Amino acid sequence: MNREHLFMEMAIEEAKKAREIGEVPIGAVLVLDDQVIARGHNHRETNQNSLAHAEIIVIDQACKRLGTWRLEDCELYVTLEPCPMCAGALIMSRVKKVVYGARDPKAGCAGTFMNLLQDQRFNHQCEVIDGVLANECGSLLTDFFQELRRQKKEEKLRNHAELGGIDNA
Repeated sequence: MNREHLFMEMAIEEAKKAREIGEVPIGAVLVLDDQVIARGHNHRETNQNSLAHAEIIVIDQACKRLGTWRLEDCELYVTLEPCPMCAGALIMSRVKKVVYGARDPKAGCAGTFMNLLQDQRFNHQCEVIDGVLANECGSLLTDFFQELRRQKKEEKLRNHAELGGIDNA
């Protein structure tokens, strides 16, 4: 297994932890010199905090662990293409490389919707590698949202049945 797959597998394990607690299954690991220095997964629902994305969590952990906001030699492995907020944080913390699995056509800012990570107008650009274990990463998200829709449909049917069903008038 190559190193990109190895670290993405770790990010996938983090995504599975998010799924287990009812969060959107996105996981990330931050690597320095082939060592994982931070790992995390989404906690937006758990913490009721819009900032609690996996990428922000690992950036925060790494800054605390390394004692600096400059993460110049670090590489981020994340299961879903970073959103605008996370892409901005990656640029501002000067992360060297971003490796992601699944593309995000609605909010991906590493080349799909837009490419903030490599925009030459910023004082820092990240190397980007996309599509690493994309099927596995994408399936986690697809399966999660299918299950969520199924549960909502069942709840709606249950609520409808409790109210006496359809009025035949």
